[in-house]
Amino acid sequence: MAPPVSEKQADWALRAFEAMAPAYDEFTAHYDYEGWLTDLLKILGDQGLKGNRLLDVACGTGKSFAPLLQRGYVVIACDASPAMVARARVRAGGRAEVLVADMRTLPALGSFDLVTCLDDALCHLLTAQDLLAALQGIRRNLAPGGLLVFDVALPAAYAGAADAIAGDDRRVVLWRAPAGDGIEAEIVVEVFTERPDGLYERARMVQRHRRHRVAEIRDLAARAGLRVRAVVGQDAGGVLCAGLDEARHRKAMFVLSRR
Repeated sequence: MAPPVSEKQADWALRAFEAMAPAYDEFTAHYDYEGWLTDLLKILGDQGLKGNRLLDVACGTGKSFAPLLQRGYVVIACDASPAMVARARVRAGGRAEVLVADMRTLPALGSFDLVTCLDDALCHLLTAQDLLAALQGIRRNLAPGGLLVFDVALPAAYAGAADAIAGDDRRVVLWRAPAGDGIEAEIVVEVFTERPDGLYERARMVQRHRRHRVAEIRDLAARAGLRVRAVVGQDAGGVLCAGLDEARHRKAMFVLSRR
C-alpha cells in the first residue's frame, strides 16, 4: 500500500505549474531535447531497452515525449497540471493520450517498456514518503523487462545557477536563482504577459525543490521493488557522462528496472 501524499505540497505544486504553463515553452526553448534524448536512448539501449510502449510521467507541455513520438513510440503521458496537459495535448496532435494524474497517486495506465520522469520532476517531491509513493506507482506500470529513467538535480546545479530571463514581445519570464539550505531550495519564476490594453499581467510561481541524495534514492527504489541498473552524471548543457561524480555533476540520471 502506498504511503499518503502531502496535500499541502499538492496545492503549491499545482498552483506553481498552472501559473508557469503559458510560459514554459518559451523558457525552455533552448533545451536540445532531440540531441539529449538521442544520447539517453543509447544508454537505455545498453541496458537492454526493448519495445515501444512509453509512459511519460510529469510530462509538462510534452516537449520530452514529442521526439519519442517521432521515433515510433506509442505514448501515454500525464501531468498533475491541467494547464500543462492542455498544451501537451496540442503538441501531441492526437498521436498520444495525455491525462491529468499526480505522480504520487499514479493509476494503473498499462504495462510499459519505458517510463520516463524527466526535468527534475522528482525534485518537487519534498518528502521520502511522496518519493516512495511515486516510485511504487511507476513500478506498477512497468512491464517485466521494462526500464524507468529519471533525473534529479545535484548540489552543483543549484550552486551554479544564476538569474535568467526569456521571452518575446508578448511575454517575459524571469527565473530567480534558487535559495535554500542545500537540502531544500526555493525558486521563484515571474511571468509578465501583455494584455490587450498594452499593460502586463504578472503571475508569480514558487517552486520548492528537495535534493534527494543518491543513497536515499537507491534505498527508496529497493523498497518500491525497483533495481538501480545504472547511474550516470550530467554536465551543463545536458552532456551525459560515464559514471557519476556527485560533487561535480549537475544532475544524476537513474536507470531502473523491476526487481
